[in-house]
Amino acid sequence: MAGVTFDHVYKRYGDLVVVNDFNIQVADKEFLVFVGPSGCGKSTSLRMLAGLEEISDGRILIGDRVVNNVAPKDRDVAMVFQSYALYPHMTVYDNMAFGLKLRKTPKQIIDQRVNEAAKSLGIEHLLTRRPRQLSGGQRQRVAVGRAIVREPAVFLMDEPLSNLDAKLRVEARSFISKLHQRLETTFIYVTHDQVEAMTMGTRICVLSAGKLQQIDTPYNLYHNPFNVFVAGFIGSPSMNFFDALLKPAGEALEVDTGVFKITIPAAKAAPFKSHAGKEVILGIRPEDIHDSEFLPPGIDPAQVQANVEVVEQMGNEMILYLETGGKNYIARTDPRTRARVGAPMGVVMNLDNMHLFDRTSELSLAYDHKLKEMARA
Repeated sequence: MAGVTFDHVYKRYGDLVVVNDFNIQVADKEFLVFVGPSGCGKSTSLRMLAGLEEISDGRILIGDRVVNNVAPKDRDVAMVFQSYALYPHMTVYDNMAFGLKLRKTPKQIIDQRVNEAAKSLGIEHLLTRRPRQLSGGQRQRVAVGRAIVREPAVFLMDEPLSNLDAKLRVEARSFISKLHQRLETTFIYVTHDQVEAMTMGTRICVLSAGKLQQIDTPYNLYHNPFNVFVAGFIGSPSMNFFDALLKPAGEALEVDTGVFKITIPAAKAAPFKSHAGKEVILGIRPEDIHDSEFLPPGIDPAQVQANVEVVEQMGNEMILYLETGGKNYIARTDPRTRARVGAPMGVVMNLDNMHLFDRTSELSLAYDHKLKEMARA
């Protein structure tokens, strides 16, 4: 077993920088997820770790060993690809055993490992079949089994669920999480799906345009995003953003969006007071905008009048597309709401969970306040 370190790693293609000063440490036995939009550098980072891409600058360590110039077969990693890459002419058994045979592993050990892996994955009855005789979910398990039998120090998974339908994806997420708990091995998993990232990772590494935006637990990424990109990427539907001016209002602060104003109580204004008079971005998640008739208890409310443009009935909730003064935003409300398209309604924003970001840097003002507090300490 081993941890992984990316030590100021760069990947360039000519003048194009696709991974820019990537610097993280993955703990032994951790399940770390790389997430971000297409082209953000997440798969390239994984392929550099596997040895399938050369590193332009920096170091990658597996455990205490620098592997920059180590051949992929000698890095003690196993990778599961998006396409599964199974040999169509081989049986499931032979696909799972192929890597061990190349390493001239004794047949007895191959049999033992393949049968144990197949049993743990629930595919022992498929060992004599060929890939064309398997469903998508079964092929995915065979690809994972081929990695398991190698008993690597690190498992690498590059969007392994993207070819599955919605129901199988949910089942496979649970299966891979349980597999990690059982094997107690380091997993690094790449996905563009933030739901996969939030439900599977012990920590999540958010990337954009080749740069690390934030690495943290799912809880902290959701509740304490470092910047506008992370706040907008994590959560579905995405966080609502409003350009605003932050004004002093006695001991309190007022956020003026131009179409509505909300007052931050004095008790909650401390992290933002140094930014009074500046332009900011107000962030409110859809689940923190409620129908005023069905408020959850104990929230700090701010009333806003809205017009309803679209209503999506989800059964357990209602998704409302709202408009106020030409500004569009989304709310996730109680399913009992009587909102109707074309009708006005009162909504309430929960100020306990609002976010403020600097308009220029797009960094969280709460993080900025914490950094200043730490510097003073």
